[in-house]
Amino acid sequence: MIAGPISLTLLEKAATDNGFDLAGARDGAWLPFASSQTSLRIWLRVLDGSLYIVALSRREVCAALPELGAPWANPLPPGACAARGLADAAALHRLIRRAFQLSRALPDAPLQVFLERTASLPRTTEAQRLVVQRVGQDLFRNGLLDYWEGTCPVSGLAVPELLRASHIKPWADCESDAERLDVFNGLLLAPQLDAAFDRGFMTIDDAGRVIVSNLLDPGSRQVLGLDRPLWVQRLIDPHRVFLAWHRERVFRGRTTVSGE
Repeated sequence: MIAGPISLTLLEKAATDNGFDLAGARDGAWLPFASSQTSLRIWLRVLDGSLYIVALSRREVCAALPELGAPWANPLPPGACAARGLADAAALHRLIRRAFQLSRALPDAPLQVFLERTASLPRTTEAQRLVVQRVGQDLFRNGLLDYWEGTCPVSGLAVPELLRASHIKPWADCESDAERLDVFNGLLLAPQLDAAFDRGFMTIDDAGRVIVSNLLDPGSRQVLGLDRPLWVQRLIDPHRVFLAWHRERVFRGRTTVSGE
């Protein structure tokens, strides 16, 4: 079914407002869009004026959208690998915006940008290596800001200027630039939580529960905001690989679930 003028305008606005600024030629009922900022492509259509379909070109992006929309398995446009169906325009905007954020954050997007930006940079001296490292750290932080949408997943603090890009497996312990820049090797944390996580006074289990070291006394837990049950949402299996390393190699003392 071909969308009418009003529906087409709504689809175009949803795409352009959320990062997909390059419109392509219509392919049957599908309206394709690309972006000048990411390699992800999307295709949009509307069914019966009320069901919005978003098809995506990158499977890992669609896999990271479990809470948004329902899988849609009907024939896809050429180049798409998965699609989601949504019941209203607000959800459509939300999914497209989230897909755009994830496309810039998920491996190996930050790594490819890092390789391009540092290809001509020398690495002979310590100062030169620090310049290269700074480029990588900035890209890693930007990736985490996109993935976690500028919000600490533990405390809910949503002031990006105050948040820290916290490696789960520290930069110095990573075996490759790919591991250092892997967005799943990071959390975007409030400063006090970043310090506690980095020093091994807290960690996170596979279910997303915040685990606190028994080395922290009750008063310190209260000051740090670790005296109540806390959970991290949006963890997926790649996070859990790095978190297992953190629990084994960084976490100190015995475990206590936050709030107990």
